[in-house]
Amino acid sequence: MNRVDVRYREDELVMMLKANNRSAFEFLYDHYSAALYGVVLRIVREEECAADVLQDSFLKIWRNIGSYSAEKGTLFTWMLNIARNTAIDKLRVEAKIERNVVRLDLPGGIAHEVADGSNYALFEIDVKTWVGRLAPDRRMPIELVYLHGYTHEEAAKVLSIPLGTLKSRVRKGLQELRSVFSTPEIQLKIA
Repeated sequence: MNRVDVRYREDELVMMLKANNRSAFEFLYDHYSAALYGVVLRIVREEECAADVLQDSFLKIWRNIGSYSAEKGTLFTWMLNIARNTAIDKLRVEAKIERNVVRLDLPGGIAHEVADGSNYALFEIDVKTWVGRLAPDRRMPIELVYLHGYTHEEAAKVLSIPLGTLKSRVRKGLQELRSVFSTPEIQLKIA
């Protein structure tokens, strides 16, 4: 019988997966990898990175299948959460490596002359470092929306929280950042 012709009920598939049945894992990959890849690609936005994350996700699924419980949700939902979390972890690692420095010309401080004859000080602010200091419930929405270009709706789906909750966390995080950048030396207007 061809692998494509094989069908399993979810409970049978889970039982076979927990018994480390190779054909069950092949079936799982054949039937779920495209859907998981699509979700991962939407998060990491690079095909090569998405392929790596998908591979890591299936390794985690294989290693942790024993922890799957049908009472908590479907197998696909469980796998989707693993893939999504693996993709978000990948973004976190990249965010730590890549620094996003904003250069601001502000009055005062170490002066340099600009075209109109005014003196301005040049300040460098490592935005990702300051965002990284926020509480995780505020940091992740801000990273997704402002550093990775997600819409509020997309970020709410990725984080599995209601849209209103996401917007509230973004607003509170921005207020916290605004207070940091509102010192007399640094006046920064955050959208």
